[in-house]
Amino acid sequence: MKFSLRPQDQAFYDYFSRAAQNLVRGTELLTELALPGADVQSVSERLGEVEHDSDQITHELYKKINSTFITPFDREDIYNLGSGLDDVMDHLEAAGNLVYLYGLTKLPALPREMHELVDVLDQQAKLTAEAMPRLKGLKQLEEYWVECNRLENEGDRSYRMLLVRLFSGEYDALTVLKMKEVADELEKACDAFEHVANTVETIAVKES
Repeated sequence: MKFSLRPQDQAFYDYFSRAAQNLVRGTELLTELALPGADVQSVSERLGEVEHDSDQITHELYKKINSTFITPFDREDIYNLGSGLDDVMDHLEAAGNLVYLYGLTKLPALPREMHELVDVLDQQAKLTAEAMPRLKGLKQLEEYWVECNRLENEGDRSYRMLLVRLFSGEYDALTVLKMKEVADELEKACDAFEHVANTVETIAVKES
């Protein structure tokens, strides 16, 4: 039987779980943003509130790292995981904010491929939120990082097809520039989710 000399401070796991739940809220708001008749300003403001809450969680996590003598696992890994979760939220908020500021919901419809990207992000967010509570026991996590990486590949395909659509001549040049900025933030969020999954894998390998 494997024994650990590290304390199992519940606070760290609570921070990770809260941050991950905010990512689910973020992707749900992005989905709402694309619905016909959505109150775009309200959705954008709520996304900003979620992002602010995530920043606060990250700040509390860093304070906890600095004030704890022995952490449940390596400080660097705790920092990387907290930072990675915060990075995802930053990209989600940026994408939603740009959709609002650029008035893209006034288009007849956002490209199908953009909806596909948001759907991938929603799946990644839910997977991540389900995985965070399992960090404490480091059990049943492999399926999470494998599936999260698979979804990132799916997101990359949707992103490439979105670029093909944007440069097909269907949209005017200014709209293309606006939508590409949004697409870039969505793609960065997909990558950031993969980075979180890779960090979890690193922790699991080190602690096993």
